[in-house]
Amino acid sequence: MRLSNCNSSKDGVFIIAELSANHGGDINIALKTIKAAYEAGADAIKLQTYTADTLTLDCDKDDFMVKGGTLWDGKKLYDLYKEAYTPWEWHSELFRYARSLGLDIFSTPFDRSAVDFLEQFNPSCYKVASFEITDYDLVEYIASKKRPMIISTGVATLHEIEDVVKICKNVPLTLLKCTSAYPAKFEDANLLTIPDMKKRFGVEVGFSDHTLGITAPVVAVALGAKVIEKHFILDKSIGGADADFSLDKIEFKEMVKVVREAEKLLGKPNYEPKNGRVFTRSLYVSKEIKKGEKFTKENVRSVRPGYGLHPKHLKDMLGKTASRDYEFGERFSL
Repeated sequence: MRLSNCNSSKDGVFIIAELSANHGGDINIALKTIKAAYEAGADAIKLQTYTADTLTLDCDKDDFMVKGGTLWDGKKLYDLYKEAYTPWEWHSELFRYARSLGLDIFSTPFDRSAVDFLEQFNPSCYKVASFEITDYDLVEYIASKKRPMIISTGVATLHEIEDVVKICKNVPLTLLKCTSAYPAKFEDANLLTIPDMKKRFGVEVGFSDHTLGITAPVVAVALGAKVIEKHFILDKSIGGADADFSLDKIEFKEMVKVVREAEKLLGKPNYEPKNGRVFTRSLYVSKEIKKGEKFTKENVRSVRPGYGLHPKHLKDMLGKTASRDYEFGERFSL
């Protein structure tokens, strides 16, 4: 699936490696991560385009402290985003390098200024993060650029999803089932939402995964996900805000392999047997029959192989008279 064409039936599941904060503040690590994602089989690398000031306020009040059982509890929002952001001056080189490898690259803008900044790179699409889905003004502004959009729905209510689908009615849209916990528990994934979203909203549906391991993306694909997004890190020893629930190159490559295998297994609705019909049963002469004799269960049997007449004709044959001689082992045919 190329997001610019949204032809998932032709090109298969679109697999996104999320760079996010997994660069440790070093552009060389970011570049190496892009190459590793390409070598691991990703279709795209995704950035996040924000600054601490475009996301929050530099405020020490309790409201601005991270809490709720996350990996980042106790940190000030401003400090977390200042540590995790991807410098805007890197974007030009990151876009150029990814494209030189033939890897798609796009980003999640977190405010209007980020959208305006990203437009210079002619991105294939835009991603809206779960926590920005309620910012209808931002969603509408992104949609005004007439590029394909991917929207994570992790913290959205059903009514809010309905709203953004309407806002994005004039652009190709993919909704991502997402559980906004870091990491997310298997029992909170509720992947049966994927086919329900497809039926309910009539758009492409994918899965943004924050669980550990690669089981959830494979199950998501089996349920109809056409996009898989997973956090990717060059080496977990780099650390950082997202390291604990990210896949390294070896893990991501295995995920891609198994997802592609799952796609092959799914195939398409098909009731035509591929092979093996020769080993089905058919009607054969089991005892020599002379002209004028009747066909009986003693001289006509349903046996393997399947070159002869279909066994469904046996009842119609029994009791009828042979119009010629039949030798033992001869197949019956119409």
